[in-house]
Amino acid sequence: MTAIPVPVTRHRPLLSALADADLLPLAKIGDEVAIRAIIQRHNQRLFRTARAVIRNDAEAEDVVQASYIKAFASLSAFRGEAELSTWLTRITLNEALGRVRAQKNTTGLEEIDMQATSAGGQVVQFPSSLSATDPETELSRSQARQLLEQAVDELPDDFRAIFVLRDVEGMSTDEAASYLGIRPETAKTRLHRARKMMRQSIEKRLSGAFSALFPFDGARCAFMADRVVAALRQTS
Repeated sequence: MTAIPVPVTRHRPLLSALADADLLPLAKIGDEVAIRAIIQRHNQRLFRTARAVIRNDAEAEDVVQASYIKAFASLSAFRGEAELSTWLTRITLNEALGRVRAQKNTTGLEEIDMQATSAGGQVVQFPSSLSATDPETELSRSQARQLLEQAVDELPDDFRAIFVLRDVEGMSTDEAASYLGIRPETAKTRLHRARKMMRQSIEKRLSGAFSALFPFDGARCAFMADRVVAALRQTS
């Protein structure tokens, strides 16, 4: 595999407004500004995808960085048959799942099904916000986010992945199923059970939106671009 050169280029603010299809030719020749624009545009989704599998912020960032490096090193092989976001997400998902498989065996679905069945309860559809019945006990938005993240982390691996892709990232069932390599019917079943398993821990406490979960923006987002560009320079 031939590493792509990464020349230092001047900052061009308008480049970030270009579509992925317009950024790709520039990224393929190692344009650093184009590479940074692509990275910052897709950081949120890739971090959430990795975080759903890894359950650790630092390790999820490592997964995203490794995925970007793999993607940019083989960018010439990308033919545009799928969206760039789809291609990057699949690379990230494969990287995360590969690390999990290397660490431990995946929990058997039969065991998970038994746990979900014994948990009882009904499925709750989560709106964007709920008002606490007692204003004095209403959680702040940041506290609600922490509560939700903890609840998501407690889900079994297969259920957590579909929950994050569907209810956090907002993918359609078919799209999420495609990323995970499962049938849409299986995705629906796992999502149903994931929501049920979370019900008791978040019901009447949700005060923020799922879109606020696992933030990856600002300086943290920009730093990922710095790390990937630096790594690419070392391989050029």
